[in-house]
Amino acid sequence: MTSSRPYLIRAIYDWITDNGLTPYLLVDATIEGVDVPRRYVENGRIVLNIAPSATAALSLGSDAVEFSARFGGTPVHLYIPVTAVMAIYARENGQGMMFNEEGGGGDGGGGEGRSTEREKSSSSRPQLKVIK
Repeated sequence: MTSSRPYLIRAIYDWITDNGLTPYLLVDATIEGVDVPRRYVENGRIVLNIAPSATAALSLGSDAVEFSARFGGTPVHLYIPVTAVMAIYARENGQGMMFNEEGGGGDGGGGEGRSTEREKSSSSRPQLKVIK
């Protein structure tokens, strides 16, 4: 079977935006093919705001997430293979989904190894840390 990751990314994105929240992607910038502004990468990771108001021409495809955004006032086209997406979550409350960090496949096609932040922690505080 094909990977469930792109389908889950699209579904969680819709769920977050339908609830009026801001979707963020946590991306492993060390994965081959990731094209993001390197000066904003910290510890090999970058957090990206993919809200409709922050992006242009957003495409949540089967192979990659692509969009244009402004960094320091300069328009930049970003390309993120879905295997590089580590998490998608709402900025306001941290709810969303994390994916396995396995090389080459991520969630193994079936989606095992992912969970919402509430399932990972009994506290109501978000556990994802925004890295700018």
